[in-house]
Amino acid sequence: MHADSSEGRLPDDQAGLVVEVFRMLADATRVQVLWSLTNREMSVNELAEHVGKPAPSVSQHLAKLRMARLVQTRREGTTIFYSLENDHVRQLVIDAVCNAEHAGPGVPRHHRGQTGLKAVAASSSNGPKRQRISHSEGKR
Repeated sequence: MHADSSEGRLPDDQAGLVVEVFRMLADATRVQVLWSLTNREMSVNELAEHVGKPAPSVSQHLAKLRMARLVQTRREGTTIFYSLENDHVRQLVIDAVCNAEHAGPGVPRHHRGQTGLKAVAASSSNGPKRQRISHSEGKR
């Protein structure tokens, strides 16, 4: 469903879906998980290590994100890899982080050259880059 701001009011059901997406972004761990997935897919254990939270906690957050259709899964053997559902989710996460940087003092990190968020946003025009990384398998 494509929203056109010139239409005026959002239908109530669509507004409800938007609220659910923002609820998913209203948790620091889920934001960290989504941010970690902007350029690659990761397993639960990799995400747990990356965001510094226990794997069972990260798994619960991933279940919520999956139900909200913000992440998708792919199974390889006994390992499940998570990635962002689509480019819209990726852009939403990048935009949310960029917007938050503007709320802080000084020049936002993404305005300081081709590093940080600016580099991430630039790579989004080429589509998401998904690298499979699995520490649990020890192969690759």
